Amino acid sequence: MQSKEKIAIIGGGLSGSLLAICLAKRGFNIQLFERRGDIRKGQAEAGRSINLALSTRGIEALKKVDLAEKVLNDAIPMNGRMMHSVKGELTYQAYGKSGQYINSVSRSGLNIKLLELADEYDNVELFFNHRCVDIDLNINTATLETKNGEQVTITADIIFGSDGAYSAIRSEMQKTNRFNYSQVYENYGYKELEIPPGPGGSFLIDKNALHIWPRGEFMMIALPNPDGSFTCTLFLAYEGKNSFENLKTKVDVTAFFETHFPDAMAIMPGYLEDFFNNPTGNLVTIRSNPWVYKNFALIGDAAHAIIPFYGQGMNCSFEDVSALDEIIETHYPNWNKIFEKYQEARIINANAIADLACKNFVEMRDLVGQKSFIHFKHIEHELT
Repeated sequence: MQSKEKIAIIGGGLSGSLLAICLAKRGFNIQLFERRGDIRKGQAEAGRSINLALSTRGIEALKKVDLAEKVLNDAIPMNGRMMHSVKGELTYQAYGKSGQYINSVSRSGLNIKLLELADEYDNVELFFNHRCVDIDLNINTATLETKNGEQVTITADIIFGSDGAYSAIRSEMQKTNRFNYSQVYENYGYKELEIPPGPGGSFLIDKNALHIWPRGEFMMIALPNPDGSFTCTLFLAYEGKNSFENLKTKVDVTAFFETHFPDAMAIMPGYLEDFFNNPTGNLVTIRSNPWVYKNFALIGDAAHAIIPFYGQGMNCSFEDVSALDEIIETHYPNWNKIFEKYQEARIINANAIADLACKNFVEMRDLVGQKSFIHFKHIEHELT
């Protein structure tokens, strides 16, 4: 397909950069705008790089742009969960049958690969430090503010909003007639920490597992990286006995880890620096309907942000792109039909995954450490 249509994508994260590649392959002229700096130049935000679990639906989307093999070469297979008790006892739960696994991948590393590939296309222009501050849904324009405070207004035939959970595109669409929107915050935040590599780049805990320290009302997880380190994420309530509000000093944090995570503490020499230097992230579930309005469409977190406990947020966003690409193949150049079929195919699935993510948060936090639940899982695996 060769086309002279101009498409603007607001948001150069995972779904936006993948979308740019898919559309470029079809001959569209693409302008991709990202509010942050170019992460290929080391401008990624610290403390917001929760490792991702890449599974089949995400892999299938990457195959469309011939990137799956390259990404998987840097991924680490995780065959199951490894639970850590307060006493340091380990309990393992396989994810499925022998040979089945999910893949731990770096968010920033994956985003860099996607941007690098997008940049190889002559019909793709990348713009960084461009924050969307206004759009006009009736005349297909978007106004963006640069790092220097200058404003530029662009016009495109089609504009996609892939600008994340706090999407400027969606905010404007919310003003249209009968737009349904919900935003639900968990009373939990997250803090990114790190287990560094051992001697010679060795792994200090099991390399091929997603590690969980379930503590009932809170938990910590760790996913492996190729350099031998683990990206850890502490999920903790904002208020209450065990909460961020009660961890104000180094003494508070040290006592908290000595009580609840002594085995992890022993291999996290920089946990105090990480705790106080890295930001506390929010956990939010966002649902919207419709995802399209005239020549605008939402994709990824801009349409359906979910909490990260089912490991399918990125995979679901990639599947949005994959489904859209297939619908374009069938219905182009009828964009009205493309957008109709796109949201018809994806909204129900996205909402279902959001429900599963909320349910799995309770499972990971409260249940996986219970003997009765572990016994149930053993029986479940025997029967499947």
